[in-house]
Amino acid sequence: MNIKKIGLTALAGSLVATSAFAGSLEATGSAGINFAGADKGTSGNGWSMTDSVTFSGGGEMDNGMNVTVSFELDNNASAASGQFMDSRSIVIDTNGMGTVTFGGHGGSSAMGAVDDVMPTAYGEAWDILSNSPDNGSVTATASTNFDSIGSAGSDNMFHYSNSDLMDGLKLSLSYVPQGSTEASSSTDVAVEYTGIEGLTLGYAQGEDNATAGSETDNSTMYVKYAYGPITVGMQESEIDAATAANSDEFSASGITYQVNDDLTIGYHASAYNAGDKGVDQESTNISFSYTMGSMTLAAAFVDEENRGGETTAVNDISGYAIDLAFAF
Repeated sequence: MNIKKIGLTALAGSLVATSAFAGSLEATGSAGINFAGADKGTSGNGWSMTDSVTFSGGGEMDNGMNVTVSFELDNNASAASGQFMDSRSIVIDTNGMGTVTFGGHGGSSAMGAVDDVMPTAYGEAWDILSNSPDNGSVTATASTNFDSIGSAGSDNMFHYSNSDLMDGLKLSLSYVPQGSTEASSSTDVAVEYTGIEGLTLGYAQGEDNATAGSETDNSTMYVKYAYGPITVGMQESEIDAATAANSDEFSASGITYQVNDDLTIGYHASAYNAGDKGVDQESTNISFSYTMGSMTLAAAFVDEENRGGETTAVNDISGYAIDLAFAF
């Protein structure tokens, strides 16, 4: 639904000397039913509901720049911390000189946005069980699972991207200012090349300076290739820290097959090697996604060995997530 004629003039005067403009504000949303669980854990009810409403709008200024704002409402918003909105951002398209995004909440750094971009029909292998309501990740015996390797990120951060420098080349930069949750500022840079049909090459590096005395340099590289209905990919990431115990490595791979316009099946695998652990956490994910109009039915079935780099039996977990989602 559209809520017409809402003026979006606050930024016009502060950016460039130009007249105010009027734009439109649009509301979109989604809702879904999720059923998830695992063979180890303590939660009894695996059913949950997902919901989100996003308001977005914008307009063009006299100098050709476009400003877009987005505010998300969902059940992750925390009124106690003053966040009555969840993800929210302001995007400034400079009309030929790239795009600047100010992420008030829910934004990604340049490297964090590509921490795992391997093909999958539904979710990453390492992520499905962490979102399950019955995954054992917070019991006294099971360890917390490892994620992928990203970089620093916080509220009120800046992101810049430009795809006009060279055909097929995209450059991204991000800046996380120093603040109460960041001991010092952090910067990221990422490049992605898609100039050869079907091929995607990417590299990103960034800093995580959130904790004084524990600063790290992080990096990732990936390759994907699409041929007809098949897409395959591989990715390698690492954390370079002052001590070997804090220097980690991450690898992931994936393959998807698009059966038809509506159905996709996939396989995703990842391994996390923590510097202070003797074994790798290994995760595999078989998934599918089926779309019919505004409805999507997706499912993933995951096996995870050595959760958190631990070898006790409770850290070998199998689980699943099934999601029925509707967009409106």
